[in-house]
Amino acid sequence: MADDLFSFAAGRQRKSEASDPTGKPDLSDGAVAEAVLTVSQLTRKVRAVLEGGIGTVWVDGEISNLRRQASGHQYFTLKDEGAQLSCVLFRGSARNVAVRLEDGQRVEALGEVSVYEPRGTYQLVVRVVRAKGLGGLQAQFEALKAKLHGEGLFDAERKRAIPEMPRVVCLVTSPTGAAVRDMLNILTRRAPWTRVLVYPVRVQGREAPAEIIAALKRIAAESGRGLPEIDTVVVTRGGGSLEDLWGFNDEALARVIADFPLPIVSAVGHEIDFTISDFVADLRAPTPSAAAELIVPDGARLRQRIGELETALGLRARRRLREWEDVLERLGRSALSREPGRVLERREQELDYLEERLRERAGRRLDGMVAALDRLGHALVLRHPARALAEQEQAFRMLAEKLGERVRRQCVAHEDRIARAAAALKHLGPGAVFARGFSLTLDAQGHTVTRAAALAEGARITTRFADGSVESVVSGAKNAARKKGGPKG
Repeated sequence: MADDLFSFAAGRQRKSEASDPTGKPDLSDGAVAEAVLTVSQLTRKVRAVLEGGIGTVWVDGEISNLRRQASGHQYFTLKDEGAQLSCVLFRGSARNVAVRLEDGQRVEALGEVSVYEPRGTYQLVVRVVRAKGLGGLQAQFEALKAKLHGEGLFDAERKRAIPEMPRVVCLVTSPTGAAVRDMLNILTRRAPWTRVLVYPVRVQGREAPAEIIAALKRIAAESGRGLPEIDTVVVTRGGGSLEDLWGFNDEALARVIADFPLPIVSAVGHEIDFTISDFVADLRAPTPSAAAELIVPDGARLRQRIGELETALGLRARRRLREWEDVLERLGRSALSREPGRVLERREQELDYLEERLRERAGRRLDGMVAALDRLGHALVLRHPARALAEQEQAFRMLAEKLGERVRRQCVAHEDRIARAAAALKHLGPGAVFARGFSLTLDAQGHTVTRAAALAEGARITTRFADGSVESVVSGAKNAARKKGGPKG
């Protein structure tokens, strides 16, 4: 990082020296304008230098100022005697951390150096954290374990049950190791009826995971076809160091075991040894010998159990035979066995009595059904559709007559009311008024003239009488008005 920053500064200095032979920076307006960067631009340049020049790195330090956010991200500071470094562990990377972070804890963190631009501070984006002194292989083991556990490959719900009495067991292991010999001895002693297949593979070294994967894929594809139908598969080897057992911590092998279609047992190393295959398998056995004892029942114990069941079955059968003997003895002492003819006669007499009761009851039931049918027939006659239609027709005729009579009465009443109204109209109408000597005067527009003052000299008027009308022209209207009003003064 220091070298990269030095090169960046030296380059800027050489550029300034090239523009000014005296070695002094060019402070003219144009030169200063070209050299100015925004804060964001400078910060991005620094970030590019840090990320490109340092990249991913392990850092040793003590945790302080640890903050766990609700989002799942964790922020803390790594420090030593001379400096401190801001760190962020995002939620997605927290699955790779096998230890719980605490203030004051000494750890080694793997991450990328970057710049948090909003604050302009550089930080370490942590991907893996291990306790101080923990080896690299153990850190990889913990990281893979946390990753697969987060994906649900260790969940008990997805694990298959191991058959109680498998007929064919396949051991995927080294054919020359002590583990296979111990397992064969135990399987032969405990369950001699079980057929054991040994699929030879390497169980140590770089080639081991690939060979075990190939073996499992072939077993899954050919079980019940090219191979016998296998009930249980055991992936196993004896004990060893972490490096010796490392092939069983391979991620690809773990995923094949997790997706394996047959029940699979992992028996790797000693009881204190744990591998990734132990966690993803359907059953983990602490040792190869323990696996042999777990997957098959003990033949001696089975024989003992069969003997116990045979004894219990014999006791139950003898007890049941004694019960049936007692029943036969009671039947031998009964009247049926001593005088079967009398028993049959009594039964026949009972049958005759039941027959008479049945006939009597059947006759009463039949008579009741006949009476019910007669009642239904009579009711059907009374409710025959033709009769119902005739009754409805008669009812309609009566209603029509009543309606006609009511209409006629209404018409007579209306005629009388109209005649009385006509007589009143004739008596009170204009004709009667005209007949009594009254007249009606209309102007040229047909409006009724009610005052003499409303008529002008020469206006044409129409006067209606009882027997006709007369048109005239108004003259002397003013004199008439004065006469109607009387002398002035």
